Amino acid sequence: MRVPPMHMLPIVRILLLILLVTAVPAAWSATIEVRVAGVEDELRENVLAFLSLKRYANAPDLDEEKVARLLRRAEREARSALKPFGYYGAEVVTSLTEQEGGWKAVIAIYPGPAVRLVDADVRLQGPGRDQPFLTEVLKASPLRVGEQLSHADYDRLKSALQRAAASNGYLDASWSRAELRVDPERLEARALLTLDTGERYRFGETTIEQDFLDPGLVRRYLRYRQGDWYDATLLLRTQFALDDSDYFSVVEVLPQTRDRDTLTVPIRITSEKNKRNRYRIGAGYATDTELRVLLGWTNRQLNARGHRLSALGRISTPEQSIELDYVIPWEDPALEKFSTKLVLGVTKRGDVETRGASLRPSLTQVRGRWQRVLFANLDYTRDSLPDTTAPVPDPAIAQDRTLLLVPGISFALLPPGFLDAEAVDRGLLAELLGSASALGSDSNFLRLRVRDDRRFALGGPWNLLVRGEIGASAVGDFEELPSQYRFFAGGDRSVRGYGLNELSPVDEFGNKVGGRHKLVLSVELERALPRNLAAAVFLDAGNAFNSWGDRLEYSAGVGVRYRLPFLSVGIDVAQSISESGRSPRIHLNFTPIL
Repeated sequence: MRVPPMHMLPIVRILLLILLVTAVPAAWSATIEVRVAGVEDELRENVLAFLSLKRYANAPDLDEEKVARLLRRAEREARSALKPFGYYGAEVVTSLTEQEGGWKAVIAIYPGPAVRLVDADVRLQGPGRDQPFLTEVLKASPLRVGEQLSHADYDRLKSALQRAAASNGYLDASWSRAELRVDPERLEARALLTLDTGERYRFGETTIEQDFLDPGLVRRYLRYRQGDWYDATLLLRTQFALDDSDYFSVVEVLPQTRDRDTLTVPIRITSEKNKRNRYRIGAGYATDTELRVLLGWTNRQLNARGHRLSALGRISTPEQSIELDYVIPWEDPALEKFSTKLVLGVTKRGDVETRGASLRPSLTQVRGRWQRVLFANLDYTRDSLPDTTAPVPDPAIAQDRTLLLVPGISFALLPPGFLDAEAVDRGLLAELLGSASALGSDSNFLRLRVRDDRRFALGGPWNLLVRGEIGASAVGDFEELPSQYRFFAGGDRSVRGYGLNELSPVDEFGNKVGGRHKLVLSVELERALPRNLAAAVFLDAGNAFNSWGDRLEYSAGVGVRYRLPFLSVGIDVAQSISESGRSPRIHLNFTPIL
């Protein structure tokens, strides 16, 4: 054998090392390609989930003996994977071939005829056998005699009955019979279930561990009373109410060991005090507000009675304001409050700029599904118009100061399970307010506003969104009515294709000064897309006007939505179809998901 020259030895060593390094991973990278034939969709997915071949397909130490051992398991595992779907007589044929980089395993399945459910004998016995929350579960049972057997449906019904019983106080509920009898030869199955409810428990004593708030205030957050029937959903709602109160950094509402003699469940609430001060700072951009900045501070707990004080500053193109809000918890502190709010600032609506102060005491209460707010606005404001009008209007008219005392009432329909002192900015809301010279005001008027948002599921990925708002005013002298009580339309949440408050009657100088009445309608068809996206097409109509019968403006457009768990971010492109020559307008919007 010829020996390489001495000067070549380092190169030879490097080449040998490269060959060794590349050869070893080749042995390690052997894999199994698994193919399942004869079944599709959920059957195929379940077979793959059961197969050891699939789980170890990329194991680092695969060899021929281990692969053969895994293949021998495949027939049994495939049969087991099909039984939950009613296929008890499946035929399974396996094959294994070597290929570059490993092996290819083929699992060929002939599922055969399915077992059918021929009897579903599901019974309730015990004191709770006639409770609606149990009988409703039975009515919605997924088990259907004559249909293909599904183990998942059987387990789903068992879980639903047990959960409904335990959640509503039947904590000792147990199965005196729970059988799923299958006869593979006759292709028949029988589901035999009997739930014994046992006795029903009530809420026992509640122990609250905290030392910084009035105990009576904390107890008013409880969604249940001692002696009520035990209900796990009420414990969960109590947890939410205490979490949302913002008094606690950590709070836990936990049932204790039940007392079988008194049939009660004591409750223990533990908590940790939240930081007294909270600070907020935020910035963003939207087509209605342009660049906006928000600065806020809240003292979460001024005293043991849970009073709060907050300050909020807003800076954007249409608004620059400072707001102070003093809040006193009311009878049900999770839903009700007495608030006194002072707002100082400048707001622009249409072409009218309003400067001044507003003091608003209000009482928020809940009556059934309705949140009622009684309020009175004390406004001291001045409206001004642009200096560029020609001819310039009389300053005494264009910059009048106005003093108004405006009492009012509003009703908002609350969604089920709502737990917040502030009504959401969606859904049905009706508001009536007004003033009169008898109250010392400079204007006599009455104003009604009603709005509503609705979402309808059309099936599959399709949804229909309908939004509407109507406003009407009865005014003694419209010229004396400040702009904050006039109507404007247009913007991201109004008639898209128009800017914020762009739709309005104009005065003799062409200034948009607001109207007596308002009507806005919107219809939007939305289709869900993968990756939390959705596409929409919409048609908007509306205007602010002084006489019913005045023309409405119309727009249409398309949009894209990106859905987060609590927020929908949308971009809309809208085009006016009632005014020729207008350019399309882009709207960026953020909508809370309820």
